[in-house]
Amino acid sequence: MHYLAAFLLSLVVALILIPFLRSWAIRLDFVDKPRPDNERKLHREPIPLMAGIALFAGFAVTYIFFNDMTPAESAAILGGSLLILAIGLVDDWYKVSRREFPALPKLVVQLSAALLVYLAGIRFSGFTNPFTDSYVVLPEWLQLVLTLLWIFGVTTVINFTDGLDGLAGSLATISAGTLFVVAIARHQGDSAIMAISLVGVGLAYLKFNKPPAKVYMGDSGATFLGFILAIIALDGAFKQATLLSLLVPILALGVPIFDNIFVVLKRLKNGQKIYEADASQIHYRLLSSGLNPKQVLLVLCLVSVCLSLSSIILLLLPI
Repeated sequence: MHYLAAFLLSLVVALILIPFLRSWAIRLDFVDKPRPDNERKLHREPIPLMAGIALFAGFAVTYIFFNDMTPAESAAILGGSLLILAIGLVDDWYKVSRREFPALPKLVVQLSAALLVYLAGIRFSGFTNPFTDSYVVLPEWLQLVLTLLWIFGVTTVINFTDGLDGLAGSLATISAGTLFVVAIARHQGDSAIMAISLVGVGLAYLKFNKPPAKVYMGDSGATFLGFILAIIALDGAFKQATLLSLLVPILALGVPIFDNIFVVLKRLKNGQKIYEADASQIHYRLLSSGLNPKQVLLVLCLVSVCLSLSSIILLLLPI
């Protein structure tokens, strides 16, 4: 019953705040303006950019009421989320002003947020050997590296999918729903609360972001969603995982992860900088193939659902 309450609370808080933040963004001129010279800007009128604050607020209020984690873990998750949200808002403001925010400060802040989570004890510590049933504990330095890479990587790939109305919100919501099922199956209540809270704020956001979008979450919202999804996987799906079941969270986040691996490899092959935004993500490639935005959204959501179902099937296998 408390999962339903957490879902409803996060949904209602976000639904109430998004229209208010939308109006505020319009007054502040905090809007994503159309740019005919930029192939990544598909909208034709200014769209308010502050919905990320509502996503964070809906999650944070629900988390405070329902989580049962330690004070250190709670402080790390909420503090790290605030860091991610803040640097994302600064980045969004630069974009609104037609300027590019330097990559280094974003990298430092995002890694710092990930480090907070690691220091609080939420980390990738090892895996269960399927042949001996013994738990293999990784060296401390490798735990740190893998944890930071995972959190930073998922934070980034969710952000990179935010180039089409409804896409990042839909993929994040599908992934959160999948990780909720995984957490319930493994009796991991804290991960389940975080996941169902993301489902709530995600659905609230999609009410306003479905094509044609009335509001955007910007880098602040997309990186926040990625950050929390990464933590849910670390605190839930990766815990006591076997070698094979390590694929569960990767499949749950499959569309953004696999697409961005392809994009990075392609940029490296072509000698491009891997962190510079362009139109090489799969949604842009599908658009260039002749599909319209709604068709692209439907195709990628269906692929995401299939990968998510595969991850759940993998979880249920007796291996």
